[in-house]
Amino acid sequence: MCRFTVPETDVPAFTERATRALELLTAQPGCRGGQVGRALDEPDLFVLTVAFDSVVAYRRSLSPFEVREHVVPLLSEAVAEPAAFEPLLVADDGSVEVRTSLLASDAGTVRLGEAAGPAVPR
Repeated sequence: MCRFTVPETDVPAFTERATRALELLTAQPGCRGGQVGRALDEPDLFVLTVAFDSVVAYRRSLSPFEVREHVVPLLSEAVAEPAAFEPLLVADDGSVEVRTSLLASDAGTVRLGEAAGPAVPR
């Protein structure tokens, strides 16, 4: 999920680039779908949301040359804030499924090269 601030004069060019990004990303294996939305109360705010089966599928989707050529430059213009979220509560037909975090409880403290202990979800 990436947010963008787009001046009114740039909206046609932005939507053209976002359309191409959605075409490329949703064609990648493991992509569940995507959309671009515009804030109703702040029309210069847009959000690009794309769902993947896994973090691995997301990372692999950014590998093809066309994606690096068209999508990565667009994503680099997003508002600087966290853009990847894992589902913890998933609802369908009035039922909520509670999912366990994929991040270990020490994910923020173990550094590259350090041995991690048993994985304990957050």
